[in-house]
Amino acid sequence: MDTEKEKDVTLKPKPKQKSKSKEYFNAIGFALLIAIVLKFFFVEAYRIPTGSMENTLIVGDFLLVNKFIYGVSTPRNIPFTDTRLPFLRLPGFRNPHRGDVVVFDYPGNRDDLISKDIVNFVKRLIGEPGDTVQIINKVVMVNNKIFENPPDAIFSSTTMEPSVSEAHLFPKGCGWNEDYYGPLYVPKKGDTIHLTTQNLESWKTFIMREGHIPGVTSDSKITIDNVPMKDYIVERDYYFMMGDNRNNSADSRTWGFVPRENIIGEPMLIYWSWDPAIPFSELGKLFQSIKWNRVGKMVH
Repeated sequence: MDTEKEKDVTLKPKPKQKSKSKEYFNAIGFALLIAIVLKFFFVEAYRIPTGSMENTLIVGDFLLVNKFIYGVSTPRNIPFTDTRLPFLRLPGFRNPHRGDVVVFDYPGNRDDLISKDIVNFVKRLIGEPGDTVQIINKVVMVNNKIFENPPDAIFSSTTMEPSVSEAHLFPKGCGWNEDYYGPLYVPKKGDTIHLTTQNLESWKTFIMREGHIPGVTSDSKITIDNVPMKDYIVERDYYFMMGDNRNNSADSRTWGFVPRENIIGEPMLIYWSWDPAIPFSELGKLFQSIKWNRVGKMVH
């Protein structure tokens, strides 16, 4: 009897111990999964490539962007490509507000239906849906009230005359310049735009970006998707963005409104800053260029 019991005990297989290498790779895989989830849905790193937000943000600043505050979304494109994907978005904690610095998916040049490249821009939100934006002698007005300049905003020393027209500005044919601009109303969902043969060209790209085709019949009647229509009902909320480097910024004055769904997140802080003009081959000089006074600085 005792021998049989001993035999039963010895026949039980010993539990297999996980190898150190397998545990190591499992840990790495889990860490990568967490990193991917954080990147796509919550926090993303972003580098300032141009001087359009100086001196609030400067070339070489690296930011952490809060993507959760305005509503997380599924990926908008296949990683490392310009192939766009349909995306779903959850409600955010709040909507973007006037004065916020925001990161957004660039909607495209003024006359393009969509940006040819998937590019994230960072600008300051000047106009909310339903606001009227105007610039008079470099002074930004929103709803006939002065919009206070950010502390680190930059302006050129010269000012254009009101009579000077810059042909590249939005909307097409407006006759304005960057120092004397507007008044321009920022559309909100449900607004009615009265269309005429005189203003249709200014609204044409806007309407096409909303997924409709405007036209004019031989007897000068306005049509939307081949249906005669004098008024167009706006389908989305829009925002007006400007750079803090006011005379060196391609912004909504140049390419127009930003739809709500294009807004990705809000920069939280600068986690690194150095001179990107110095190549990595000159590592010593690159580290000497680190701007320690900007590291850890909150973005306002």
